[in-house]
Amino acid sequence: MSDKNDCRCSECGRITEKKRIFQIDGDNICARCLYGDAEPFEIYPIGIVRNNLNRSRTGFGTSGPQGESRIELFPSQERFLYKIEDEKSLTVVYFLNKRKPVKSVFHRGLDGKKTGVFATRTPDRLSGIAIQDVRLIRVEGTTLCVEGLDAIDKTPVLDIKMCWSNIADK
Repeated sequence: MSDKNDCRCSECGRITEKKRIFQIDGDNICARCLYGDAEPFEIYPIGIVRNNLNRSRTGFGTSGPQGESRIELFPSQERFLYKIEDEKSLTVVYFLNKRKPVKSVFHRGLDGKKTGVFATRTPDRLSGIAIQDVRLIRVEGTTLCVEGLDAIDKTPVLDIKMCWSNIADK
């Protein structure tokens, strides 16, 4: 290997930058083997989660007190909050920045059934993208106080949307 920032792909044998390597089932797989010629793109966070939740040391899930989480949006996002307080529920899209290497098949924590990643809610996934519906409690400036968010403290928030259930309630 030419550089300590490079790694060999277990599937194609090419030497690739570590940032373009994914660990799956204990093997190093390059982005080209996983995604072909698709190019990555940039997504900027709009805020950060603040709560007392941490990633569980073993297995899946979180540890810490459940309850209210604060989504602290960057001040630049204030212009997009018009009438958000009228919504009962929101859909939060966030980035799983503390994910671990991926296992393609495993026993899911919910019921022990053996499944692949796409049939679970594991935070250990290639995309690192999570989505969850939450209840909006209140708005404090550019901070949204929500209930039901299982994102851990300091998780980057990518987007916020109104829930479809809000339309059915009206």
